[in-house]
Amino acid sequence: MLRSLLDWPRSLKRTTVMALDVCLCLLAMWLAFSLRLETLHQPQGMQWLVYALAPALALAIFLRLGLYRAIFRHTGIESLVATAGAGAIYGLVLEIILFSLQSRGLDHMMPRSIGLLQPLIFLLLVVTSRAMARSWLGGSGPGNKTPKARLLIYGAGEAGVQTAAGIGASGPFMVAGFVDDDTAKIGRSINHLRVYPPQAIAELVETQGITDILLAMPSVSRERRNAIIQRLNSVPVHVRTLPGLSDLANGRVSTQDIRELDIEDLLGREPVAPNPDLLARNLTGKTVLVTGAGGSIGSELCRQITLEKPLQLILLDHSEYALYAIHEALLRLCASRGLQIQLIPLLGSITNVTRINEILERYRPQTVYHAAAYKHVPMVESNVAEGVQNNVFGTLNLALAAQSIGSAHFVLISTDKAVRPTNVMGATKRVSELILQALAAQTTPCRTRFSMVRFGNVLGSSGSVVPEFRRQLADGGPLRVTHPEITRYFMTIPEAAQLVLQAGAMSVGGEVFILEMGQPVRIIDLARRIITLSGLRVREHGHDGDVEIAISGLRPGEKLYEELLTGDNPSPTAHARIMKAREGFMPWDTLIQRLDELQSTIQTQDVSQIVDLLKQLVPEYTPSSHLSDVAGRLSQTLSSTAEVTC
Repeated sequence: MLRSLLDWPRSLKRTTVMALDVCLCLLAMWLAFSLRLETLHQPQGMQWLVYALAPALALAIFLRLGLYRAIFRHTGIESLVATAGAGAIYGLVLEIILFSLQSRGLDHMMPRSIGLLQPLIFLLLVVTSRAMARSWLGGSGPGNKTPKARLLIYGAGEAGVQTAAGIGASGPFMVAGFVDDDTAKIGRSINHLRVYPPQAIAELVETQGITDILLAMPSVSRERRNAIIQRLNSVPVHVRTLPGLSDLANGRVSTQDIRELDIEDLLGREPVAPNPDLLARNLTGKTVLVTGAGGSIGSELCRQITLEKPLQLILLDHSEYALYAIHEALLRLCASRGLQIQLIPLLGSITNVTRINEILERYRPQTVYHAAAYKHVPMVESNVAEGVQNNVFGTLNLALAAQSIGSAHFVLISTDKAVRPTNVMGATKRVSELILQALAAQTTPCRTRFSMVRFGNVLGSSGSVVPEFRRQLADGGPLRVTHPEITRYFMTIPEAAQLVLQAGAMSVGGEVFILEMGQPVRIIDLARRIITLSGLRVREHGHDGDVEIAISGLRPGEKLYEELLTGDNPSPTAHARIMKAREGFMPWDTLIQRLDELQSTIQTQDVSQIVDLLKQLVPEYTPSSHLSDVAGRLSQTLSSTAEVTC
């Protein structure tokens, strides 16, 4: 029935509401007379004129003020206020008409109080009818086929109260109450919603069917926030959050602000405020080049560099779309902050020596951040020659070009996979480090300060685990983990970029900086946390649940545990989360000979020989058995091709 009502034409709905208002106006007039005369009223004489006049007057005023243009099932407080204003105007006009009739000696038929009683009763009836329509029809539209989620708001402060008001009755949630740690608020009501203690959450979930909990505490400390999230792990509810204070600066909160938990919440890591002097040292007023500018780390570096007001920011990437996207994002950022920065988007590959030399000769950047690399381990394992060409020789091309034009600082974005690598990607990044270490140690005075910043996985980057888990969860599972014991270090992209900028500013030449990554996280634990905080249960060990965690097996070149140091006892720096590693390296003359051999081998696409040369450059490198299979298949293919050609 409700669906058929909602499918009525707009004109029919409006006519129905107008007819209802006519009936309510007549009912209000009858009630007003009956209350005033203290008997059930039967209209007589001129009273019939008032009965006829009142509905016509009400419709004319309501139409003139646009009350019938509203969508009644979405009636909000603004519509009710407008209705009250229209009712006041109607009452004033009706009182004037009644006063005119009374001046003609009709006092006995037209009591003066009717002009006050009837508009009040009529307004009460109209407002009640609108509220009932909103309650009855509000959740029955074509887009609302499912029942509303019952929501508890954790935090009865200003943000929580604004959120409850913003959700209203027409949103996807029904607010069941607040939860707060403040004992002064517990047991009280805010806008008719009770405030409960945290200990009552489990009982409320069971007895009131709570499906979602919203964390409305934008100013709470990360430590306190993590403790609350940890407590909610055991409750089968979907945990959501509001943005931080900076995102709520407009002072208004709505359902659009409600979102999934931040990656930082899943990580549980307390961020450290950056040192503004270190951030600005190599950036403000300078020409800065970022390679891989459209990538996950490169794009965040560009955003943070832009905020430090460089003179020029050169964006280099081989992907046209990625370059376009970051350029547009930076243009918007500059416009919003009133920044006058010359942004120079350049298409090009770091493997193109001519292009790289041309760019550095023309723009002569004082600071270079080298983030361009092939980083996905299985992909590089299957494309060994291309991985070496891009990661090793791309770095060599860029470093030599920066050195030749006298760039002051050159910072390589490295990885924890460069430590005792078991895959080609890690080995190539370690060779890239060796190149910079050797260049920095040359006896000839080097004007360029080469440094490397090594860190683990960043959350939220392309292909990283958290976005992939959320995609799998949206598809109904399973969440795929390669091994039950696999662990990784994690850091958010903004924190990693800030620390890279600060580490590069501390360089005097040749340092391998290590970012303090906190405690390693078991991937299977991260998967469980994402499932439970989505209000679902893990299906494992024969127990009933909603989403399964599937073990898919280690991928080629993948390690169970990542490391950040080859040796021990890293040196501290001026920043609590940045350390310096003591890493050995190869003299430049020896290194360049090995690189020449490697370059020649790449031309032949001989995987086994490339791997052997990588092992000579990086003795700690232990290639996976998968590469032997690739080399064997490649040799067979080449032999078959040769036979056909002959």
